[in-house]
Amino acid sequence: MTQEARTGASRHFVLAAGGTGGHLIPAFALATELMARGHHAALITDERGANIPGKPDGLTAHVLPAGRFGKNPLKWVGGIRSVLEGRGMALRLFESFEPSAVIGFGGYPALPAVLAAISAKVPCVVHEQNAVLGRVNRLLAARVDAIATSYPDVDRLKPKYAEKVHLVGNPVREEVLALRDEDFPPFTEDGLFRILVTGGSQGASVLSDVVPDGLAMLPPNLRQRLQVTQQCRSEDVDRVRERYANHEIPAELGTYFEDMNERLADTHLFIGRAGASTIAELTAVGRPGILIPLPIATDDHQAANTREVTKAGGARMIRQTKFEPKELAKQIQAMAQNPGSLANAAHGAWNCGRPKAAQDLADLVESMAGIDLMDVVRVGEAAPRAAQTATKAQPANRDKAEDVAA
Repeated sequence: MTQEARTGASRHFVLAAGGTGGHLIPAFALATELMARGHHAALITDERGANIPGKPDGLTAHVLPAGRFGKNPLKWVGGIRSVLEGRGMALRLFESFEPSAVIGFGGYPALPAVLAAISAKVPCVVHEQNAVLGRVNRLLAARVDAIATSYPDVDRLKPKYAEKVHLVGNPVREEVLALRDEDFPPFTEDGLFRILVTGGSQGASVLSDVVPDGLAMLPPNLRQRLQVTQQCRSEDVDRVRERYANHEIPAELGTYFEDMNERLADTHLFIGRAGASTIAELTAVGRPGILIPLPIATDDHQAANTREVTKAGGARMIRQTKFEPKELAKQIQAMAQNPGSLANAAHGAWNCGRPKAAQDLADLVESMAGIDLMDVVRVGEAAPRAAQTATKAQPANRDKAEDVAA
């Protein structure tokens, strides 16, 4: 039965997001959930966002101008002009679409839509995917009705906003979430050791430089069992392939893998960046990782994203300045020194997952539209709720991991 059938209420919602996967993946997940409940949704983004794969059927995308505000104040005039133009276009869209609430997912393209909603007195929610409140969400925080977060602790989020902060998590793709209740792939003393390496949407040359040599430094009992899948930049593929061949390590390389969820399902260890969507997927599925935060990420938010999962033992973080083959080999050995240690790391990552993020976020935005609030977690309740979730209905392999640790 749809939410519409249960409540008798079908509403219109506008989702506004920057044109990157980090902003759009949770927006797409929320749109899917809202439409499954019988509501209507529209997307406001930029040209990049309108062309990103994965947009749900039935979600109409509207491209609005959105200025950017860099460090040079002399360029702000053009940015302000674009924001005002986008705000006007959003107001005209609202006249015909009549949204019950507007949800911003960060990124400059979200700014005009949320400003328009504030002007039109339409309820507003912003969702923050990272463990640091982003620039656009910081600009809007004082004026929106609710702030949805992905982590219990979010930097640059002022304490005075605590009453309107809700911990919901970061929604992930349905095909990834479907893997949550599957067992961690068997990892034995003589079985394959599958490693997945990605560096964000464009790959990362530092991974191409370090990972092959780091894997080659592993002791023979690990190195001889390796099976590597690595995403590379197109200009790096040939030299990385040659390096793996010289080390006699089997590796499949590509610039993009369409079946990434299937590869993640078979993975024993992930090596890569610490973007919000990456962390959300690793914790949703329960896969341990070695995380190398992007050093130029705004406010160092990728390093902040690693705090929860590293504290839980589900990942290790290496700063890029220290990311060298010897250090990588050392950290892999520490995590995979025996089958039980790697399974326990997977268990730690799984405990950090928030599989109901899309549902909890949908509950929150429905409450903004006058539909009864169902099950939204406030920050003050995050610790006990997370502890309860971690002990309920865990797949069989979670118990096995604890038995090994004991």
